[in-house]
Amino acid sequence: MTVAIIDYGSGNLRSAAKAFERAVSTAGLDLAVKVTASPADVDAASHVVLPGVGAFGDCRRGLAALPGMVEALERAVIEKARPFLGICVGMQLMATVGREHGDHEGLGWVPGEVVALTPADPALKIPHMGWNDLRLEAPDHPFFAGIDQGRHVYFVHSYGFAGGDPGHVLASVDYGGPVTAVIGHDNMLGTQFHPEKSQATGLRLIANFLKWRP
Repeated sequence: MTVAIIDYGSGNLRSAAKAFERAVSTAGLDLAVKVTASPADVDAASHVVLPGVGAFGDCRRGLAALPGMVEALERAVIEKARPFLGICVGMQLMATVGREHGDHEGLGWVPGEVVALTPADPALKIPHMGWNDLRLEAPDHPFFAGIDQGRHVYFVHSYGFAGGDPGHVLASVDYGGPVTAVIGHDNMLGTQFHPEKSQATGLRLIANFLKWRP
C-alpha cells in the first residue's frame, strides 16, 4: 500500500514526506510514502495527501495544471473512498469556494467557504502564526485517538474554513473567536495546521490517519 503525497508545486513536500515516513516507521505500518505528480500514482494509492502553502487561487491553478490530476483525485477520494488528508491550503481546497484575492472554485467536497480571518481582538496579528491549543469537537473520532484536549499544533494562515455543516468541524482553536482546525466528512479529513510541524502530536495524528479505516 502507498501513501501518495501530491506534488503540484505548492507545499513543503520534503518536510511532509519525512513526517509521514517517520509516522509509518514509529507505528510499524506496512506503507510506502511517495511524493508524486502522477495521476496514475493517485489512482493506485491506498491513502492520498494534499498539502498546500500559499494563496488559495494559486494552489487551485497549480492543481489544475497537472493533466488528469483533479479527475484522479475525484476517482480515488470520491468514487473509491480512499482515506484523504488535506493539509493547510490542501484542506481549504476541499471547500466549495475560496475568497482570497477574488472568488476561486474549490473541489467542493465539503460545503463551506474559505474567508479572511477576522479576530475580535485587534491586537491579534494576521497571519495566525505559531502554536495554538486544539479544542476537540468530535473527540471520539479515530483521528484523535490518544490526543487530549488542549494539545498544541502549529499554524500559519490568514484565511480559514467557515460556513457549511457544523458537524464537519472536528476541532477548532481560539484566535479572537473560533477558528476551524480540523474538518472531516466521510473518508476525508483536513487540518488547517501543519501536522508535519507539530512534533509528537502531529506524528500521532498522521499515524492515526494512516491507520484509519473509514
